[in-house]
Amino acid sequence: MSDRAKAALPALVPIKGRLSFLYIEHCVVNRQDGSITVTEARGTVHVPAASLSVLLVGPGTNITHRAIELISESGMTLLWVGEYGVRYYAHGRPLTHSSALLMRQAKLATNERSRIKVARKMYQMRFPGENVSSVTMQQLRGREGARVRGVYRRFSKETGVEWHGREYDPDNFSSGTPVNMALSAAHACLYGVSHSAIAALGLSPGLGFVHYGHERSFVYDMADLYKAEITIPIAFHIASKEPADIGAETRRAVRDAISDGHIIERLVRDIVYLLDADEAPLETIEPEVLFLWDEKKGRVPAGVSYISNEGICVEDEPQPGNGRVLGGEGDI
Repeated sequence: MSDRAKAALPALVPIKGRLSFLYIEHCVVNRQDGSITVTEARGTVHVPAASLSVLLVGPGTNITHRAIELISESGMTLLWVGEYGVRYYAHGRPLTHSSALLMRQAKLATNERSRIKVARKMYQMRFPGENVSSVTMQQLRGREGARVRGVYRRFSKETGVEWHGREYDPDNFSSGTPVNMALSAAHACLYGVSHSAIAALGLSPGLGFVHYGHERSFVYDMADLYKAEITIPIAFHIASKEPADIGAETRRAVRDAISDGHIIERLVRDIVYLLDADEAPLETIEPEVLFLWDEKKGRVPAGVSYISNEGICVEDEPQPGNGRVLGGEGDI
């Protein structure tokens, strides 16, 4: 592949088969063929863009336009993070070109009855073997709060790390206790991976079911399903070791746990389950196809001349196939 060639669709790895994340800082990021190059004092590393979910870009990093272009084309989520990797801005281009899953998410999230059903399924995943179908959201929040407090107490006792509650200053990472610093670093990584899976599937990070009103509500919904399993125990165990760089040690531990626990694959599977969707279309990356909406037919082909004659729409005969395959950006 030349430097100017786009990544071919069949070469892109589905989100559930990708590596979790890579954190970089104080380096120069460029592009060579289908790889991202990361250069610093010790040398240059090549990172296959199509196989990575998230790139965490820390302070002191310079990144070229060519690298950003490849990152966008490959569907990787790019997180610009602050010092210690705890503040981030994210963007991900979907690996799917279909809006079907997004429309299903919007339909479920904007109807009170279906939204409660999905939210209860999220809580049901925390309380296996119990029936929560008739429990109110207020009661579920109370039970979840008690469960999480129990998780904190358990790992505090197990590791010997004192726990006085979740307290942190987003603008001053080092002002928190070691375990709170580790929790902030661990959660940031989990949010990034969750955001990457959501973006890759073409879903909206802002359309949550338990969380509401924030641009990353659905990210927090999904990440909360794994905190008790991954980030909370890791934070306590890392804090108990008192490492010199607690942020770096935490990120490495979270990366390993995400890989060992197949968390990205589980994220995809859990999203499909929660939205009552079909996983089969997610196995392949389809070409970009565009339709026009019709109130009677649902959808009609795009790229077709529709001639109006005295208020009556006369459709030219469309070419075989559905919709219109886009040949480039803005080709409609």
